[in-house]
Amino acid sequence: SIHRDGGELRRLTDHTSNDNNPTWAPDGIRLAFESFRDGNWEIYTVFADGSNLRRLTDHPDGDTHPAWAPFGGRLAFVSNRNNNADIFSINGDGSGLTQLTDNPAADTDPVWSPDGSKIAFRSWRNGNADIFVMDANGGTVTQLTTSLADEGVPVWSPDGSKIAFRSEHDGDWEIYFMNADGSGLTQLTTNSNYDGDPTWSGNSLHLAYQSDPDGNPEIYAGNLDGSQFYLLSDSNPAFDGFPIWWPIP
Repeated sequence: SIHRDGGELRRLTDHTSNDNNPTWAPDGIRLAFESFRDGNWEIYTVFADGSNLRRLTDHPDGDTHPAWAPFGGRLAFVSNRNNNADIFSINGDGSGLTQLTDNPAADTDPVWSPDGSKIAFRSWRNGNADIFVMDANGGTVTQLTTSLADEGVPVWSPDGSKIAFRSEHDGDWEIYFMNADGSGLTQLTTNSNYDGDPTWSGNSLHLAYQSDPDGNPEIYAGNLDGSQFYLLSDSNPAFDGFPIWWPIP
């Protein structure tokens, strides 16, 4: 973890395998993440100080992309356990597994709305990767983006009004955001290299994201009008990515 001003870098996991896609629990006490430490991708949780590591899923096919519900302690995640990428949900103690999508196309990148009633996700069900939203129980699926470009990694603003995501709409990966109903599409970044993995500040006024304008992936943050972007993670030449803002404004 790292402070929003770029200081106080702290290591939470220490394993020879990869630990990816961290996501804060709504109370800020623990995180969920995906790890390959047991020979396949599974979902784990860990406290914010790096203690109390716990494995939530246990299946020979991959379980990835965890996302906490705002209430009730459930997580959505992606699993290939039915030989296709679908979205499931599970309790924070590993119980109560429920399948939410069942489509021949891949469904990935789930994220809950702040009121817990909806889940936005990425799907290839209409031929290319677009952003969709469904009821939290898997019902009433609505397509939000219709670009011929690929879109992914949606993330809901804490006030529920907007969804940020990455898109190849202008020929390379950039950060965009839109209103939660799919209207008001706005491009935030214009970097010729990769910009992706956006995350909202708790007050819904800022976005942090991964970018590599100089060829080295780092974490940046800035305002929604594209002003005052600043580098957070310029501490070493290693990869810095998958930011997730602590859920306290």
